[in-house]
Amino acid sequence: MKSVSRLTIIALLFTATSAWAHAFLDHAEPAVGSTVDTPITEIKIWYTEKLEPAFSQIQVVDHHGKPVTQNRATVDSDDPSLLKLSVPALAPGQYKVSWKVMSVDTHMTVGTFSFSVRKSR
Repeated sequence: MKSVSRLTIIALLFTATSAWAHAFLDHAEPAVGSTVDTPITEIKIWYTEKLEPAFSQIQVVDHHGKPVTQNRATVDSDDPSLLKLSVPALAPGQYKVSWKVMSVDTHMTVGTFSFSVRKSR
C-alpha cells in the first residue's frame, strides 16, 4: 500500500510541474492590441519559459491575410525566452501576429494578437 501511495504522490508532483512549464506570451513589441506611430521592422515576443529554437515560429500577415515576410523567427542568444522576427518596414494598417512555440521541455503553445501601424499625418 505504501508503494502505491508513493507512486501516486510522485505522479501528482510530476503532473503539477509539467503544467507550469508551458511557454505563454509574457509581453510583446509592438504591444498586444497597440497602435504604433512608426513603422515596425522587428516583432519581439517574450515568453514565460525558455524556447526550443527549432520548433518556435512567428508569422505576421496584413489585413488581407498576406504574409509580410518569409523570414524565420529566431530565439535571442542572450535571452532564450525571447523570439524575434525581422520584417520590412510595415506600412500603415492592421497586422495579425500568429505564434507557435515549444518550451525547452517540449510543451507546445500557440496564440495570436494584432496591432496597427498608424498613418502619418
